[in-house]
Amino acid sequence: MTARALPDTRAVEDWRYAPQAALAELWPLEAPDTVTVPAGEHFVRAIVLDTDAVVHLDLTLAAGATAAVHVVNVGSGYGRVEVTATLGAGADFTLGAVQLAGGSAMREIVASVTHAAPDATSRQIVRTVLGGQATGTVLGRIRVERGAIGTDAEQSIRAMLLDRTATANARPELEIFADDVKCAHGCAVGELDAMGLFYLQSRGLEPPRAKALMLQAFLAEALVGAEDEERLCALALAALEGLL
Repeated sequence: MTARALPDTRAVEDWRYAPQAALAELWPLEAPDTVTVPAGEHFVRAIVLDTDAVVHLDLTLAAGATAAVHVVNVGSGYGRVEVTATLGAGADFTLGAVQLAGGSAMREIVASVTHAAPDATSRQIVRTVLGGQATGTVLGRIRVERGAIGTDAEQSIRAMLLDRTATANARPELEIFADDVKCAHGCAVGELDAMGLFYLQSRGLEPPRAKALMLQAFLAEALVGAEDEERLCALALAALEGLL
């Protein structure tokens, strides 16, 4: 398998937020992990990245196949998780991902889903929590090819900043070349809701506990339904405790 070439982050859009120096230390990378899901079969994968690394999962779903990928991206350095999926007729794909970073860490999640045939469905749900001077990036793409009528695709990207020195980059993207499709995307970057915190504190919760509960609920949205949901949530909450 051919190793990937080091990208020029100044020229390649999908790498525009990545630190060139950190990438150079990680190169050369292994080729993507390529998986084909046969017609009617189901595939699940949990990806936990807690080191400096770039990993890439490339899926092809045949007609009627289903796949669910869940990601926890945490760590003190640079880490990037890429997931690409190409969907056949009637296929169904779910990506649920969380990333947490503090200090000067940089974490990235890059997702690209191509609806190549009719009547496929997909969901991308990504939640990010950042503190200190950390940077979190989410690049999400939905592409609907010509003839892929009946597509139903949605994308939800949200980031929570614990400190105003943290940076969240988000790029939701739709490319639609077919009629009679349903596609939606949403993106939001903000801070914890002050009224929500006040409500919990008025019910007797100490401020740190109220803050933690709100953030736990925020992250849990992306991991609902994971085959290893309990373990993934525990990993995410352990990383969250390190930020609070």
